[in-house]
Amino acid sequence: MSDRRPLRQAAAGIIIASLAVLVLAADQFAKLLAIAELPPEQPVPVIGDFLIFYLVRNPGAAFSLGEGVTWIFTIAMAAVAVAIVVIARRIRSRIWAVVLGLLLGGVLGNLADRLFREPGFAVGHVIDYISTPWMMPAIYNVADIFIVTMMISVALLVLIGLRFDGTRERRSNAAAADADSSADATPAGTGEMRDPLFPPADPEAGAPPAAGDGRRES
Repeated sequence: MSDRRPLRQAAAGIIIASLAVLVLAADQFAKLLAIAELPPEQPVPVIGDFLIFYLVRNPGAAFSLGEGVTWIFTIAMAAVAVAIVVIARRIRSRIWAVVLGLLLGGVLGNLADRLFREPGFAVGHVIDYISTPWMMPAIYNVADIFIVTMMISVALLVLIGLRFDGTRERRSNAAAADADSSADATPAGTGEMRDPLFPPADPEAGAPPAAGDGRRES
């Protein structure tokens, strides 16, 4: 659990909105530069084969999948953006606010292309221009970078159990119950397990009576 006080709803909303606007602006500005300066569909080496600019207009998803159903991707991205806005009302964690703000900015960057670029509303082509053949064959943009990295961040935050309010999830009730039952099965002060079906043998059973106990041997 963090020692820092949780964010207020307004503060979390400001962080998310500010980061989303910054990422959206950076993505759209980079796309305008790419359109103005790069030749269409011609490789422009920047750092050898490590980084290449290659301007394309992508009607589909990654690897140009689904080129004939662009509107589906528009609806999907709009749904993701709305979901992030709805979830933002529950955010009280700074790290969740940062991650969701950057993710929202990336989604809005590509959604803006779908809505307002050619060939028309809701079927616009996304501007891609970054190529790193050593890492992946796909061509992508600034918005894609934030979408992928922030989705990985979301998965990591869920994996470590960080809630939207900044607290950590405790172990499950089932695990706690198992631990309690294990503790009950071990007698205090010993390291041995007690089996209720087979109790330990009495060391005094069958021993000859001590002298003076009032019993005679036959």
